[in-house]
Amino acid sequence: MDSLKSEPLSQVPPLIVIVGPTASGKSRLGMAVARRFNGEIICADSRTIYKGMDIGTAKPTQEERQEIKHHLLDIVSPDQYFSAAEFKKLANQAIARIVRAGRLPIMVGGSGLYIDSVLFDYQFAPAAHPATRAYLEKLTTEELQRLCLNKQIPLPENAKNRRHLIRTIETGGFLPKKHSMRPNTLVVGLAVDKAALFKNVTDRAEQMVRNGVLDEMRLLGRQYGWNSEAMTSNIYRAFRGVLQGQDDLSIAKGKFIRADWLLAKRQLTWFKRNPHIKWGSSDELMTVVEWFVSQLSCKRHL
Repeated sequence: MDSLKSEPLSQVPPLIVIVGPTASGKSRLGMAVARRFNGEIICADSRTIYKGMDIGTAKPTQEERQEIKHHLLDIVSPDQYFSAAEFKKLANQAIARIVRAGRLPIMVGGSGLYIDSVLFDYQFAPAAHPATRAYLEKLTTEELQRLCLNKQIPLPENAKNRRHLIRTIETGGFLPKKHSMRPNTLVVGLAVDKAALFKNVTDRAEQMVRNGVLDEMRLLGRQYGWNSEAMTSNIYRAFRGVLQGQDDLSIAKGKFIRADWLLAKRQLTWFKRNPHIKWGSSDELMTVVEWFVSQLSCKRHL
């Protein structure tokens, strides 16, 4: 079910989506909802899709995965390309599988494009020719930006993101076509005040270091190099200087905290554009979820 355009409401499976900025606690809320309502989680994160990047992307623990089934984790290697179009296809397949198993699909994440591709049934431009992709991937970020300007293609919103730049060039600036909001769907956003969110970002940086993110980075760097898109994640970019003897640990942690804080602000800006999102605290959102489950138009799916 890659497109919902012709699906009658009665045949669209129910879906709960939990969004929020990085380090907001949305994964914890997702686990609570899954426990309470017999659910399985679909991870909507452009970093946790990569194998081996466990600590630096704050993946669910093995204990959490054993308790609640998680989908779309560890699906590609860090040196492989993965698009929002591929995510949409796999996410819709996961939703169908979860419903067939008699469970409630719960999508949790902070990657706005991934989430919106499912919510609004995005229609993407065709994939680029492999030779074109191979050429573009050899260019630096600055060269990709200049190529956009030379071709008079508007830079993407995050013009420092190589993946976004490459896809913008490949499509000639074509933006995905979107449809109306997916029916039978509840979207909630976890609201956290700025002081608490900044503390969460800071605490998580400390925890990742204690958990061994530097060792994880060494292994990933040896296996895949440092130039793949996956290795541009905030923490790997920030701590690379420690491994290369250019920064001490405190400087690297500061870089990571600043980068993750800016990421959180960008994520909030993206999500605030969606008027369908119901924002609140964990307790408030659990009440909203309870109401939604009780009002599902297709109770036979659960």
